[in-house]
Amino acid sequence: MQNTPKSLRLQIGLFGRTNVGKSSLLNLLSGREAAIASPVPGTTTDPVEIAMEFHRLGPVVFIDTGGMDDESELGAARRKRTLAALARTDAAVLVLEPGVWGTTEEELAAAAKLAKKPLLAVITKTDLARPDEEFLGRVRGTSDALVVSSGDASRADGVRQAFEEALLSLRAREAMPSPAPGLLEGILPENGTMVLITPIDKEAPKGRLILPQVQVMRAGLDRRAAVLAVQPEEYAAVLGRLRAAPDLVVCDSQVVDRMVAETPAEVPCTTFSILFARMKGDLPSMARAARCIGRLANGDRVLIAEACAHHPIEDDIGRVKIPRWLRERTGKDLAIDVVAGRDWPENLGDYRLAIHCGGCMMTRTEVLARMASAGTEGVPVTNYGVAISELKGVLERVLSPFPGALAAWREG
Repeated sequence: MQNTPKSLRLQIGLFGRTNVGKSSLLNLLSGREAAIASPVPGTTTDPVEIAMEFHRLGPVVFIDTGGMDDESELGAARRKRTLAALARTDAAVLVLEPGVWGTTEEELAAAAKLAKKPLLAVITKTDLARPDEEFLGRVRGTSDALVVSSGDASRADGVRQAFEEALLSLRAREAMPSPAPGLLEGILPENGTMVLITPIDKEAPKGRLILPQVQVMRAGLDRRAAVLAVQPEEYAAVLGRLRAAPDLVVCDSQVVDRMVAETPAEVPCTTFSILFARMKGDLPSMARAARCIGRLANGDRVLIAEACAHHPIEDDIGRVKIPRWLRERTGKDLAIDVVAGRDWPENLGDYRLAIHCGGCMMTRTEVLARMASAGTEGVPVTNYGVAISELKGVLERVLSPFPGALAAWREG
């Protein structure tokens, strides 16, 4: 569990007033000085992420946020970031002081309810004051409640156990995100054979593979499959040397047209990015959205969103290649904007289409939240692999392993 990527961990957000004890609670739960805790209001400003493990809950990421009642000059911006952090959490923890419940707590509880996030209230600083029954009743009328003393390190094990029990109980009763389908679930048989086409080009990091390729390879090995990794130039020759056809071929989206041309029609094939579209988002919706590419008109705005903030190279996939392919395929004068990292524009309604990366650095919760926010503005969201395959005229072929998504594309 220690090596589980952050994007595959349960995301737990800590929310509350300034100086209410969020960072102290996080330090107690993690057993280390994971966050700076002090009596100075506003010590935590931007959200801070800390990874740790629970015995039964499994690998998690805590998101320690700034106080929602921050009245400093930057308070409004910090509150905005705190609410943005709520969108990517799987469960929200509202940290309270005994007897303190007001508009800040009402706002946070309402925001969690609106975002359909399971909510756990944790009442801290009980070594300084005990919550009365009236206050406890008020809290329990809104969420589950846990009473702890985060100032007593000697009780850390008991607090961690009680916290884990409370979240397990919450998960059993409330709608935490449905488990993401495994990368190869339903498309690669146990003990099968899979070929991965992994170009070693300008975008390939020196001495290693990129995260999506590594995760798909590991997923294949977990299924006891034989996994062959080849470069595009060697693919056809390797295919010819196999005694039997592979059960699945997966390629980098940039060579999808070549893979389709060289792969027998009866062999299932797809792209790394499409596999991640299914695991992290809503693949049928993304397939349907790809149809919008053919309906783009002069002046339409297109958003390209990357989850990681890598340093762009000369022929960057999101900033250079996809915009070029869009303009070549449509023949239209398009306005194309690129955002990276956790940036997600508020003016989504200005866009005709959004094209998101595979999301390997993001959680399923965050990708689905982005799709939902775009959906409320009537903006379809597709993904790099889906869009590139549509632009190269082979989307129907690489969606064939996914009947639901293929039907959505055909109906689109």
